[in-house]
Amino acid sequence: MAPLPISSIRVGQIDDVQELIKFKPNKVPERFIREEYERGVVVSSLKTQHLHHQIPVIDLSKLSKPHNDDFFFEILKLSQACEDWGFFQVINHGIEVEVVEDVEKVAKEFFDMPLEEKKKYPMEPGTVQGYGQAFIFSEDQKLDWCNMFALGVHPPQIRNPKLWPSKPARFSESLEGYSKEIRELCKRLLKYIAISLGLKEERFEEMFGEAVQAVRMNYYPPCSSPDLVLGLSPHSDGSALTVLQQSKNSCVGLQILKDNTWVPVKPLPNALVINIGDTIEVLSNGKYKSVEHRAVTNREKERLTIVTFYAPNYEVKIEPMSELVDDETNPCKYRSYNHGDYSYHYVSNKLQGKKSLDFAKILN
Repeated sequence: MAPLPISSIRVGQIDDVQELIKFKPNKVPERFIREEYERGVVVSSLKTQHLHHQIPVIDLSKLSKPHNDDFFFEILKLSQACEDWGFFQVINHGIEVEVVEDVEKVAKEFFDMPLEEKKKYPMEPGTVQGYGQAFIFSEDQKLDWCNMFALGVHPPQIRNPKLWPSKPARFSESLEGYSKEIRELCKRLLKYIAISLGLKEERFEEMFGEAVQAVRMNYYPPCSSPDLVLGLSPHSDGSALTVLQQSKNSCVGLQILKDNTWVPVKPLPNALVINIGDTIEVLSNGKYKSVEHRAVTNREKERLTIVTFYAPNYEVKIEPMSELVDDETNPCKYRSYNHGDYSYHYVSNKLQGKKSLDFAKILN
């Protein structure tokens, strides 16, 4: 979420979807309607039930005691999850339910405020912090059926203090406490991922420097024609890790692209959904892959998610780790680049699957 200067980008009229359903509940404006090819093939409901159980679940309590059978089995599961899916759920992660529920509460309260109050924290064209829609760069670009509120969290210099809201009253306090817990979780996960790659456990933390952390709250209201729209366009994440928390009682909305088919992901109770970002794909020289994913909407139910992006410091040089490159058996697949440059590239383009990662690929 590197900041971009506000430019002369013309984005046209961007309707607020909460206002649309309030005043025109049965109308979907043309700018939200997707072509049929964009909607893709979704796995059948019968097969979905089976695949729900295939999406790996990692029990972090089994990784708290290293070097026993449970530990090595869970590390193997983690490795397979990162290699085959790029997504997994974590249970027994140690974050108190009260912390999670509290941040959900203030997020929902923010989205429930009058539009004029939320517009005090605008996401200006060409930026990725504030309230509105990100990644819009033209007047005819299709829009997602979603309202976003995004903030830089850590380190302090990436924050825009003017965008941190004064209402709800406990918003900042709640988000600070939650973000601290998620930051520690990401550090733990990166240690386990390093071990699964055969690296020393501190490898990522040593190279990341003062890691960058950002949060984006996504609110997807019901849509009268959910088959015509997308909640969030297909993309992979530019981060190292992404942590998704879906609020209780939300409908299923996350879908991941598996074998050219969109597979719905149903979060387990009190679990967090983790996905590998482009940065880990590059650092692992393609062994662990970031996966294209998207969000869809529901005719009757709303959905609220809180998404944390965790990445190296913008000054860090990113390239495949030497331990994972072999000129003969596993040659280098990605070039060396500055993470800040990639972040700028990522937020300067609309979401288009994994197209952003072309920035780093070595073309044969």
